[in-house]
Amino acid sequence: MISRIDLRGEALPEGPALRALLPRADFDVTAALEKVRPICEDVHHRGDAALIEYAQRFDQVTLEQVRVPAEALTEALAGLTDEVRAALEESIRRARTVHRAQRRTPHTTQVVPGGTVTEKWVPVDRVGLYAPGGRSVYPSSVIMNAVPAQEAGVPSIALASPPQAEFGGLPHPTILAACALLGIDEVYAAGGATAVAMFAYGTESCPPARMVTGPGNIWVAAAKRYFTGLIGIDTEAGPTEIAVLADDTADPVHVAADLISQAEHDPLAAAVLVTDSDALADAVEKELAVQVPATRHVEDRIAPALAGRQSALVLVADLEDGLKVVDAYGAEHLEIQTADAAAVADRVRNAGAVFVGPWAPVSLGDYCAGSNHVLPTGGCACHSSGLSVQSFLRGIHIVDYSRDALADVAHHVVTLAEAEDLPAHGAAVKARFDWKVPQQ
Repeated sequence: MISRIDLRGEALPEGPALRALLPRADFDVTAALEKVRPICEDVHHRGDAALIEYAQRFDQVTLEQVRVPAEALTEALAGLTDEVRAALEESIRRARTVHRAQRRTPHTTQVVPGGTVTEKWVPVDRVGLYAPGGRSVYPSSVIMNAVPAQEAGVPSIALASPPQAEFGGLPHPTILAACALLGIDEVYAAGGATAVAMFAYGTESCPPARMVTGPGNIWVAAAKRYFTGLIGIDTEAGPTEIAVLADDTADPVHVAADLISQAEHDPLAAAVLVTDSDALADAVEKELAVQVPATRHVEDRIAPALAGRQSALVLVADLEDGLKVVDAYGAEHLEIQTADAAAVADRVRNAGAVFVGPWAPVSLGDYCAGSNHVLPTGGCACHSSGLSVQSFLRGIHIVDYSRDALADVAHHVVTLAEAEDLPAHGAAVKARFDWKVPQQ
């Protein structure tokens, strides 16, 4: 059901050599890029007509318009069960609590008397959020994208989600209901690369956005890469990942259930256990054999995900090596299920989010921890962060110097300009004083 990788017996290699020993899904964004390029350019040139045509081709729906009518949002919210509405509202409340604390305030530093640098934080003007709608429906992703954008103060927020034949060409009603709860009334029935292109270029019904965020399939990732430079993006999200660092104190029932929880997303989802305990690895394997058949989505998602090259039970000599492995892997989600889990978690350097101990499963973070679940995948946690308020803010430095403050440092500016063979830089300072600007 799941393979084993034994890294015991020899000293672990460093850097890329260690990463090469670890499981990872094949996710060729470069190859997909060439396929999305003509689609994106078609949306550029034909706008809404292209979106409607691709909805017919890819989603088997016939749209009259791409923007979702306001009454559809109202009806979707009214149609929620009390239980689902309460769960969404609690998820929103907790996400706001965490993300509100991330707000940035202007800060002024006095460098010298009369010379200050102020850093102010300005939200992007408009963002396009993407909520997937393929194998599953993700109202939680609506929350995780919208809340930090709102708390950052983004003035214009739109959301796209694929049209669903089952719902008359509208996005899934739970997606629409989540938008209504969040106060997002600009929603589009568009999926995959077409949605990213719609936000990047703009169409008759949708003004262009400065930034696009949200998880999606390989076509969404490829479209984000295509538009990098024209728009800002959060990350090129790949298949979801869970890594569990565990020792013999971990409960194999919990570990197996958590591995399965992420394998449930996609046949390319990665489920990795890193442990120094043969006994735990054996027990987890036995639990997988028991729990997997009892779940839904076994044949189309869970079984191929666990059996794929991206999933494995990784055996290490000790927890020190285990920490080296999980840092090299850079998981989207990393659980620490060890003795003194908090101390071990504090030593982790590379992970999208870390879940500490037996009572913080990844699924808590997916919905109601208050943390964000839009996280870096494919090892990108080694250099990138998850979505936050900061993702939607731009820091702008405001430089304010008096005449005396500039005069005090002018000779250094001129010296450095000449050292870089950029004499006009120095001349711009000299022109403000009694220096004679040399003639060229």
